[in-house]
Amino acid sequence: MFPIFNLVFAVPALIVLARWLSPLPVPIWAKIPVGLLMLAASQFHLWSRFSSGSVFAPEFSRPVVILFNWAFGALALLAVFQLVVDLGALVTMLVRRQAIREPATLRYAIAALAAGLAALGVANALRVPPVRDVTVAIRDLPPAFNGYRIIQLTDLHISRLFTAEWAHAVVERSNDAGADLIVVTGDFIDGSVDMRRDDVEPLRRLRAPDGVYAIPGNHEYFFDYDAWMRHLSGMGFRMLTNAHAVVERGGDRLVIAGVTDLSAPSVGQAGPDLTLALRNVPGDAPVILLDHQPGKARDAAAQGIALQLSGHTHGGMIRGLDRLVARGNAGFVSGRYAVGDMTLYVSNGTGLWPGFALRLGVPSEITRFTLRPMP
Repeated sequence: MFPIFNLVFAVPALIVLARWLSPLPVPIWAKIPVGLLMLAASQFHLWSRFSSGSVFAPEFSRPVVILFNWAFGALALLAVFQLVVDLGALVTMLVRRQAIREPATLRYAIAALAAGLAALGVANALRVPPVRDVTVAIRDLPPAFNGYRIIQLTDLHISRLFTAEWAHAVVERSNDAGADLIVVTGDFIDGSVDMRRDDVEPLRRLRAPDGVYAIPGNHEYFFDYDAWMRHLSGMGFRMLTNAHAVVERGGDRLVIAGVTDLSAPSVGQAGPDLTLALRNVPGDAPVILLDHQPGKARDAAAQGIALQLSGHTHGGMIRGLDRLVARGNAGFVSGRYAVGDMTLYVSNGTGLWPGFALRLGVPSEITRFTLRPMP
């Protein structure tokens, strides 16, 4: 993974160096330091690995992590803008049948646009999300659960970027939302328990009358999975790892089931097993499934799940990029989907991976679901 990250994330910088910086009419002594800074920004994930041993956990001060995200985002956007300008120039040359030169003013303009959009994208990523209301119709919903409210948090990515202060604000907003039950659908952290112990501590104060349930995401497996499962359980989370819980109101019942992540077998852990998670589930109770990744939603629908809550995709982060992200997740990337008789909801995420923290047109969310019987 290490060489792949280096190569992939160097590409935007190389495009910018070759097609944006090199043709600029400025002295070579000015281009060299600018080029070196661009190359350094493109290797943010290499520096993260040096800082913590993992590309997923930059252990710099928060301002430095913010600066790296802005610089890397600006590079990526500038590379795209420059390719668009080059394509436009090529088409113009073919139509006019003569060579043209891209003006320096245009290069400066797209650089300013990239820098501004990157700053806006980072600011959008860092905000404490608002509560987003979603009503879901559930077939054969027991009367006692009509109007039942569930808060979903996902992809918190507690880190040097999303710190204890941010986590505290998320907890306060979630608790104030008045849910009957809270679920966290994975990717709590980026870092080891020792790195993140203080930053995750505010999550201990999540409260709901029927409890707080959770599943691991793929990032929990990038660090010491067993240590995190023990720590999160000790904080009051009921971890549904290929298991389920029954919520009862009077004589009515609702099942909350959870599976492990698809990445689990790669580190010797038990992979997702929906059959095991549903073993001995009451036949008269609708099932809400927590699955970090949405890609297996059709399998869940085939097993009679009423509602699946997922995350993982971050909604694609940038409008347009979401189409590419959807291709890697069976077509599911953001919002509500009807999958057979099942409703799938893919949250845009509450936080974001600190290695690429930009949001443009894809807002973060704390999602509040209200259950209603199907007409």
